[in-house]
Amino acid sequence: MSRIIIINGPNLNLLGVREKGIYGAERFEDYFERLKTQYNGVELSYFQSNHEGAIIDKIHEVGFSADGIVLNAGAFTHTSLAIADAIAAVTTPVVEVHISNVYAREPFRHHSYLAKNCKGVICGFGLEGYRLAVASLLRE
Repeated sequence: MSRIIIINGPNLNLLGVREKGIYGAERFEDYFERLKTQYNGVELSYFQSNHEGAIIDKIHEVGFSADGIVLNAGAFTHTSLAIADAIAAVTTPVVEVHISNVYAREPFRHHSYLAKNCKGVICGFGLEGYRLAVASLLRE
């Protein structure tokens, strides 16, 4: 059985209530339950933190044993060399995901420190991006 973890960063615990025009009206926990049903043959887990160090710790914890990491680092995408280094340090493939199309937003969101260390980047497809990332990891 494949083991994939979704890691969400800062403010993503507020999905469904924050900036619905950008991020949608669905809570991530509800989406995640549907995703687990769709991939019932996959061990899917979920972790969210608003703290950079906790995200790094989780990448270190699962980055040599999981079959894949789906990472939406939120604003840390554009600021965190430490998370980029954590991704580079582990052997588990990572797919970077963004709910919104970051290239249609403010210029500072156009650069990802993480992307060069990831298998790929998916952005702009709403929560569906997580499913696309899981599907891509299962094709590894």
